[in-house]
Amino acid sequence: MEALGFTGPVEVLNRGWEVSRLVAYLYDKYGTRGLNGGPSICILMDWDRTGGQLQRKLTQRLESLDVKVSDALRNQLLKALKPETRVVEAMSGLAQDLLPFIRLEDPHPTEL
Repeated sequence: MEALGFTGPVEVLNRGWEVSRLVAYLYDKYGTRGLNGGPSICILMDWDRTGGQLQRKLTQRLESLDVKVSDALRNQLLKALKPETRVVEAMSGLAQDLLPFIRLEDPHPTEL
């Protein structure tokens, strides 16, 4: 994510934790809303069946705690990267190709 210019906190979710423990951790650390009142969390799981199921499960459980979750980034990347990759970790190899498009959308990035 850093190779793509993301500056906010990035959490690695494959810690071997149960989903309920992970949800509690994210709730405690990030709360229900971001600084601007928008989503406090953006979940970005792989674009395969397992990643999609985990994405939905985490989102549903967090939203049941009134945590606002954004899935806009994952949906945009799913459309843009589907033929090239199905795993989040592979995006670093595509950074040089993706950065010009990211700068078109966000020419003046700000740190979260």
